[in-house]
Amino acid sequence: MEQNLNLYHIFVTVARCRNISGAARALYISQPAISKAISRLEQNLNTTLFLRSSRGVKLTEAGELLYRQVESAFYAISQGEQQLKKMQELGMGHLSIGASSTLCKYVLLPYLRTFTEENPHIQISISCQSTWQTVQELENGSVDIGLIGENDRMDKLSFYPVQEIEDIFVCAGSYLSNLKERAGLSASASVRDILAASTLMLLDKGNITRQYMDKYLALEGIETAQTLEVTSMDLLIDFARIGLGIACVIRSFVSGELEQGKLISLPLPAAIPRRRIGFAVLKNAPVSPALQKLLDRVAPERPE
Repeated sequence: MEQNLNLYHIFVTVARCRNISGAARALYISQPAISKAISRLEQNLNTTLFLRSSRGVKLTEAGELLYRQVESAFYAISQGEQQLKKMQELGMGHLSIGASSTLCKYVLLPYLRTFTEENPHIQISISCQSTWQTVQELENGSVDIGLIGENDRMDKLSFYPVQEIEDIFVCAGSYLSNLKERAGLSASASVRDILAASTLMLLDKGNITRQYMDKYLALEGIETAQTLEVTSMDLLIDFARIGLGIACVIRSFVSGELEQGKLISLPLPAAIPRRRIGFAVLKNAPVSPALQKLLDRVAPERPE
């Protein structure tokens, strides 16, 4: 194929120059070498490509047909080379990222803000979904990288932890006062009694945070009278702020509300163990230049 490509290159050059000598000068090879190459191509194709005269050469009907096709092919190659050069010079590329809407807003967004400023020609697509869905898409190659909570289904993934998170129970001060009055609880009632009488607001059961919290509640023997399930942590925070119940949220995501007194944190009978979140990629998968740039920024340390 490589030899044929060289013959076609000579053929196209001769067709453009309309004479052997001009093609020889353009290609920096001898005229006999040009003539030999054309003869060989004609022999390979079992047809005559040029009509020769004292004024130069002219394409035959077969030569014209072949020239149109081959010229288009060489033009496509040239365009591909130019696009590749442009991609290398501008740092162009594409990244697909999977993350839950909560992690996307509170963790991924700050990373992407500086990353896109430094790499404006890298296109980014984001799939907002649960950690379990992100893990599945990483395994089947649908996304390049995922921002996930650490879990027990990561044997096929390289994990780059970026921060620890702490789960807490929060509510509005007014909700706590009204709950104690409504349930006949004393001012010194235990958190266990408060939770048992409350509307406990949690993420839906398909969420890794919910599954983590279910294990904690079961371990501590905490039961509630009513549970309200929602699909996003933003809704949990909003519902807790307006006094709809007690919500399980991540402390760093409500730091402002806690400082301003819009929410209060309930002291638990036993602290909920901290857990880690981080970026994950499929082990041994090819790493594109765009993905490597993101990994260099978000996870410079070796993966786990």
